[in-house]
Amino acid sequence: MAIRTIAELIRTHGDALSDKVAVIAGDREITYGQLHARSSQVANALTAEGVGPQEHVAFLDKNSPEYLEVVMGGAKINAVSVAVNWRLAPPEVAYIVNDADAKVLVVGEDFVPVLDAIADQLETVTKIVVIGHHPTHESYDDWVARQPAIDPGAASAPDDVALQLYSSGTTGRPKGVMLTNDNLFSALPKAQTGWGFHPDAVSLVAMPLFHIGGGGWALGSMYQGGTVVLHREVDPAAIVRDIPRYRITHAFIVPAVIQFMQLVPGASDGDYASLERVLYGASPISEQVLVGAMGMFGEIFMQAYGLTETTGQVVSMAPGDHDPGGDRAHLLRAAGRADPGVELRIVDPVTLEDVPTGDVGEVLVRSALNMKGYWKLPEETAKALLPDGWLRTGDAGYLDDEGYLFIHDRVKDMIVSGAENIYPAEIENVLMAHPAVADAAVIGVPHDRWGETPKALVVRAGAEVTEEELIEHCRQQLAKYKCPTSVEWIDSLPRNPSGKVLKKDLRAPYWAGRSRNVN
Repeated sequence: MAIRTIAELIRTHGDALSDKVAVIAGDREITYGQLHARSSQVANALTAEGVGPQEHVAFLDKNSPEYLEVVMGGAKINAVSVAVNWRLAPPEVAYIVNDADAKVLVVGEDFVPVLDAIADQLETVTKIVVIGHHPTHESYDDWVARQPAIDPGAASAPDDVALQLYSSGTTGRPKGVMLTNDNLFSALPKAQTGWGFHPDAVSLVAMPLFHIGGGGWALGSMYQGGTVVLHREVDPAAIVRDIPRYRITHAFIVPAVIQFMQLVPGASDGDYASLERVLYGASPISEQVLVGAMGMFGEIFMQAYGLTETTGQVVSMAPGDHDPGGDRAHLLRAAGRADPGVELRIVDPVTLEDVPTGDVGEVLVRSALNMKGYWKLPEETAKALLPDGWLRTGDAGYLDDEGYLFIHDRVKDMIVSGAENIYPAEIENVLMAHPAVADAAVIGVPHDRWGETPKALVVRAGAEVTEEELIEHCRQQLAKYKCPTSVEWIDSLPRNPSGKVLKKDLRAPYWAGRSRNVN
C-alpha cells in the first residue's frame, strides 16, 4: 500500500518495522514501534483536550523526538501541526500561536521564559504542556502517560492540511503556509529516487524541524524506513563527530554550516566514507566552500532549490553536475534543473509574460508540491498562486539553453542570512516605532560568513540616537538574527513617483563589482 499521509507512515512502519530504530537523539533510541505507540497516546491526549480534525497544535522547542510524536499523533486525528521558530522573540511567538488558532501548545523547558512572557496573551490555547518541569503547567510526559496507546484510526483526505509552517511575509507579519497530505507525499518519493534514501540509510537531521528543510528531510528518511540521527541544534563540530560515529549516509546541511564544518579542528582527518549524499540549499553556496567540501567529504553533493510554499525542493543539481575546474564548472553557480513533475517559467514580473531564454525574470513553479495557500490570507494566496496553478516564487533568475536555473536576484526584498529568511518590512516596522526615527529602509549587504546581513538606512527625526541603541531597540522586539548588524544615517530615502523606496538603488553601492546580488 502506498503511504499517502503522515499517519499512514507511522502506522505502516510501526507495524512492519516495530523493532527498528527510528530516531537517535543523544542517548535516546526510539524504535518505530515505540514511536507508533507514543504518537497514539499523543493523539488521544489531543482528543481529550478537544482538538478535532483540521484544528491546530503548536510546538515550541528545539529539535526533539517529542516534535515527531506531536506531528504523528496529530496526524492520527487529522489535526494540523504548527512548528514555531524557537529563535523568535516572545511577541512573534505569541502572534503565530494566536494566528494559527492553536488549541494546544507544547513547549520545551528551555523556552519556559518565553511561555511565561506570553501565556496571558494567548487567545485560543486551552492547554499548555511543558517538556520538562513547570510549576503551573502539566508536564508533557505526564500528559501523554495518562492516555492509552490505542490508535484512534482517523483518516484524512489528500487535500487536508498536515503541516502549517510559518514564512515571514513582506507585509511584516508571518504567513502560515498550508501543506497538505498531497503536497508532502508528492514530495517524499524523491527521497528514494532523488536523494537516494533506502531502508538502511542513517540520516542526519541537524537543521531546525520548523523549516521544511529539517522537517521534510526527517520525514523523507522515515518514509523509506531509515534511521534519523536528530541533533537538537546546529553544531558543526558535533556534525563532524557524528558522521563516523553513527555511519551517517545522508545529510541536509546549509552552506554556512558546510563552511564551518571545514574549520572544525581535525575535521580534515575524519572518516566520512559512509556518506552517500549531502544535500545543500536554502541559500547560495560559494564555489570556494563547495570545492573545499568536495575535497573533504567526497563528490556526493547535491543542490536543492525550493521554498516552504513548494514543500521544499523543486529544482536540483545532481552530483555529476558538480565539476569544479572542468568544462562545465559554470554550473556550480546554478541551482539545477526542474525535478520530475515540476514545470518552470521565467516571466516579466509585471506582465507575467514569458521572457526569452537567458533573460532574467521572476521564477514561476507549477507542480503538485505547490502549497494549498496561506492560512486566513486569501488575498495573499491569490497574489502567490495564479489561477492556472503557477506559483510566484518572488525570486529572479534565468534558464539557460539546457534548462538549468540560475538564481540572479530577488524580486522581493528578502534577505537570506545564514540560510534564515529575513524580511526588511518586519525590521522597518520596529525601527519606525522609535521616536528618533523619521524614516528607515533595511537592505541586505554582503557578509563573508553569513552571505548577507541586514543593514538599516535611517533618517533621523531630530532626537539623538546611537547605532547601538537602535540595534538594541530591535532586539527587544525581534529575533537577534533579524536585527540590523549596522546602521547608516542618511538625509532621505530615494523613492519612485508612487512613493516606493528604491531599494535597488540603496543596495547598489554595497554589491558593486559582484556578478549577482546574492552572496
